[in-house]
Amino acid sequence: METQNRNWSAVNLYPHHISYSQLFTDLIEMKDWKEFTIIYEGSELLPFLENIFTMQDLNKRQKILMNVVQLPDGDDFRSQLKAIKKSGSVNFVLDCTLENLSTFLEQAQQVGIMSDQHSYLIMNPDFQTIDVDPFKHGGSNITGIRFFDPNLDSIQKFISDINEKVVELSEGQLEKAVTENGLTFDLALMYDAVTIYGSALNALGLEEGANITCDQDDGWEFGSSIINYIRTMEIDGMTGIIKFDDEGFRSYFEVDVLEIMPHGLEKVGSWNIEDGLIQDRNFIAPAEPESSETMKGKHFIILTALSAPYGMLKESSKRLEGNERYEGFGIELIEELAKMNEFNYTFELQTDGVYGSFDTTTKQWNGMMKKIMDGIVDFGITDLTITSTRQKAVDFTSPFMTLGITILYKKPTKEPPDLFSFISPLSPGVWSWLAGAYIGVSVLLFALGRMAPEEWQNPYPCIEEPETLDNQFTLANSFWFTLGSVLTQGSEIAPIAVSTRMAGSMWWFFTLIMVSSYTANLAAFLTIESKFYAIKSVQDLANNPYGITYGAKKNGATFSFFMESDNLLYQKMYHYMDEHPEYQTATNDQGLERVKSENENYAFLMESTSIEYMVERNCDVAQVGGLLDNKGYGIAMKKNSPYRQPMSESILQLQEDGTLTKLKDKWWKEKRGGGACEDDDTAGGEAQPLVLANVGGVFIVLVVGSAMAAVCAFFEMLFDVWMICRRHKLPFLDELKAELRFILSFSGDTKPVRHRELSGSGSRSTKNDEEDKNCELESLDDGNKLDPAPTPRSERSTHSHHTIHSRRTSNAVQMAKMRKYSIRSGI
Repeated sequence: METQNRNWSAVNLYPHHISYSQLFTDLIEMKDWKEFTIIYEGSELLPFLENIFTMQDLNKRQKILMNVVQLPDGDDFRSQLKAIKKSGSVNFVLDCTLENLSTFLEQAQQVGIMSDQHSYLIMNPDFQTIDVDPFKHGGSNITGIRFFDPNLDSIQKFISDINEKVVELSEGQLEKAVTENGLTFDLALMYDAVTIYGSALNALGLEEGANITCDQDDGWEFGSSIINYIRTMEIDGMTGIIKFDDEGFRSYFEVDVLEIMPHGLEKVGSWNIEDGLIQDRNFIAPAEPESSETMKGKHFIILTALSAPYGMLKESSKRLEGNERYEGFGIELIEELAKMNEFNYTFELQTDGVYGSFDTTTKQWNGMMKKIMDGIVDFGITDLTITSTRQKAVDFTSPFMTLGITILYKKPTKEPPDLFSFISPLSPGVWSWLAGAYIGVSVLLFALGRMAPEEWQNPYPCIEEPETLDNQFTLANSFWFTLGSVLTQGSEIAPIAVSTRMAGSMWWFFTLIMVSSYTANLAAFLTIESKFYAIKSVQDLANNPYGITYGAKKNGATFSFFMESDNLLYQKMYHYMDEHPEYQTATNDQGLERVKSENENYAFLMESTSIEYMVERNCDVAQVGGLLDNKGYGIAMKKNSPYRQPMSESILQLQEDGTLTKLKDKWWKEKRGGGACEDDDTAGGEAQPLVLANVGGVFIVLVVGSAMAAVCAFFEMLFDVWMICRRHKLPFLDELKAELRFILSFSGDTKPVRHRELSGSGSRSTKNDEEDKNCELESLDDGNKLDPAPTPRSERSTHSHHTIHSRRTSNAVQMAKMRKYSIRSGI
């Protein structure tokens, strides 16, 4: 503003721009800024930056890096703020209107340039009127000025008077025009202007007749007197001491220097043109105790990467800004942690997707790890694996997810039907035991049949004292009887003795259980399709029987696991992958595409949680084998960060109340096409043949029952021998030996009767002849009435011992009786 062009009659109550810029020049020098960015809104504000622009010229000894950015019209400054952020500047001088001041600070917070590493100088004199609550705990050092203390009684009375007058003039339609902390500098200057003018009129005695009209072309006769008097005045106005220099500028003024503290605005010093900056204390906010409260209200920059489902771009038809652009498991986890610890945050994207690995040549980290170590960002969250190497460089929270390395491969193919699939329901061992049981029980029935007296039956019921007895349990019939039971078809043979019935019952129970089990498992084998697994474990993959190629993410934690492992198998796999770099991929998604490709037989090694996510959405791939290791994902932060403990405690609390499980189910099985393959996966499963452990109990029952039947048969034989010896007055041991010799001789199914009742008289013989004649005549009569087909032997064998004299229906037997009767009758 040139002096010669200035109107001599003008008096400006606004602080002179030279003095005003000197105020902030002194603050910059006090803060010892070596670099800073000047951010201004309009060209009309440039004069107030004059002394700041000349700092470099005045300070020849030390180089100052200064950047200047003009804000665009409107209320969206994010693009300029992002450019400022990329420049790496951390100190800012801001000169903008009161209307845009809060908006600018909020957007700076969103972009991520309002952390504990950033400092701001606010040049707007109305700095004290904005709401500082969103910025109290962000960690940034924000300094501003004020010309008056709004808490003074005189100020509060003025505000009250204005509000009362506004209510009166608006007839109650308006309540307040100015809030308790809302008195602006312009309104205060207007009050001071009226006060100065009134004081000048009073001093010159011009209260009456000092009216001014706009029609006076020749000017006002008292004007020059009043202007000259005002220039010489010094009053204590609402905006402080008011006095003017010879040019009519308000070069002298006094202000308070304020800083935003956790409890609000606090005066930290004062300034005037004569004494300069007077500090009440150092311009550094006091450190808060290191606890979960240290995060309250602070603003953090959180780095993430596009790795589903941890961090993804939100699908929306609208243009999204800031944190609203992202979604995913990691994004919602940060939201939960922010609620618990009451901090603000802004997400920043790792565009190249590199998490970070250590270069042994340059001894440097890259990717996300480097940004965290350099302090460019505060936290890093994605599927970032906690490893010993990374743990040495940065701090990690407690793992928010545990996992391990496993194999992603194509789903197993369906096997062609097997012609002999009916054998599959029982294992080879059970088939062997079943065959042994069949043979054993058949032989046992054969032996019991020879041992049990009741199984020796009279082949001719009409003959009271036959010469021989027949036994239905021949070796062949015994095998036929047990086979018929196994096949649930039965046979014409039925046990008669208690022992053989006991053995037969045990066998029937055994076959009932075995046949039922076989039928049930056969249904499972026929309904569940068998699948062919090319590999079932990492050992199969390493041996590579089908020419399967495999790899992992290049320079990722999975590849490092194989490289650092002492396991010989894993070392073999590492050398294979190291010798074939073409099998390594840049991202996990590329690995998935190679696995799904029909032109390549490829398996991909990666973390199990990522495989679970892919398998939920890609029904043609599956996880193969178990976990090779056990590790976790954590939130990374700078080494020795004070926020590690509160963040870890919050994560443990989220694990305990089930929030992490809910988040995982949401992003794995519900969002973004999750759960598409759930039915296909759960319907699978391979039917397993029954082993001896499944049916061993029924074998035990069979063995015990067979043993009891054998004991019972032995006692039956002893009792029959004892009865014979008692009837015929024979030695018991001799008869027992003779019986055992016959049983063990296995001479056939015919047993000679050793002891018969002898005929003592002719009457006895005549009686017998008459009985034979009557029996055979009855047989002849019955034979004419019967069907000519022979009656099966089983029908007579089913009769009890008390029906031994039942009629025989066999034609052959009837003919034999007729011949015998003819001889006796002399025909």
